[in-house]
Amino acid sequence: MSDIRVRRSLARPRRTANAPLLAGLTMLVFMIIAMWGAPHLLPFNPLKVDFNIALEPPNAVHWFGTDNLGRDILARVLAAGRIDLQIALICVALPFLLGSVVGAMAGYFGGMVDHIVSALVDILWAFPFYVLVIAIIGTLGPSIGNLYLAFTLVVWISFARIVRGEVLVARETEYVMAARMLGFSHARIILVHVLPNTITPALVYAMADVVLTILAITALSFLGLGVQPPTPEWGIMIADGRNFIFNAWWISTLPGLAIVYAGIAFTLLGDGLDTLLRPKG
Repeated sequence: MSDIRVRRSLARPRRTANAPLLAGLTMLVFMIIAMWGAPHLLPFNPLKVDFNIALEPPNAVHWFGTDNLGRDILARVLAAGRIDLQIALICVALPFLLGSVVGAMAGYFGGMVDHIVSALVDILWAFPFYVLVIAIIGTLGPSIGNLYLAFTLVVWISFARIVRGEVLVARETEYVMAARMLGFSHARIILVHVLPNTITPALVYAMADVVLTILAITALSFLGLGVQPPTPEWGIMIADGRNFIFNAWWISTLPGLAIVYAGIAFTLLGDGLDTLLRPKG
């Protein structure tokens, strides 16, 4: 009987649950449903001012309380989440695309192309991230479009470094050499054969970078260089509540907890993707 159980256990395929990935996806799906369903489920307009209910603490009607202008905090937190999540994803996607293409070209062609890209990356890498972003937005003016531009011009170097290192190894592999011998164009080799086999580390990094981007966007908005009022945004909400932190803690604290929640969701998602896509030894 014991031998039969052993054979059955050996025949049964092993299933390893990717707990971080499942937890991150669950948290992210819940967050998206809450944010995009809020306009249909909540009876409050995040922009409506009502001084008669200003600074109400969390209660049965206003679950997250109200701010100094009588606006519902829950409605504003969820509306701000839509804005911040949209901006963060675009601010990661654009540098990801640009950096991946530039890094792949540098690693594949080598020579002068690699020297120029590496020199540009080293120059930009020498400056602190916030210094470059604030300089660009300060010059062009605060707006969502300039946020996209600033992050694209600064963040692409991280993805370029990652992809370049992977492509330097991949270009010497047999499948790339075979593609060259068959006369395929450089563009086809890079886009069809090289990038799909080297992009995984950049994808994992992109998930982690979403967390840092959300923090950067809220920090810039807190300083007045990101999203502009009256648009709801987590950084703006924290800045609005700093003068009421002792008698109306919920104005700043609850948007801050929303940032923490989003950060945990994307961190777990990144860890899960790393485990899922990591080459099995």
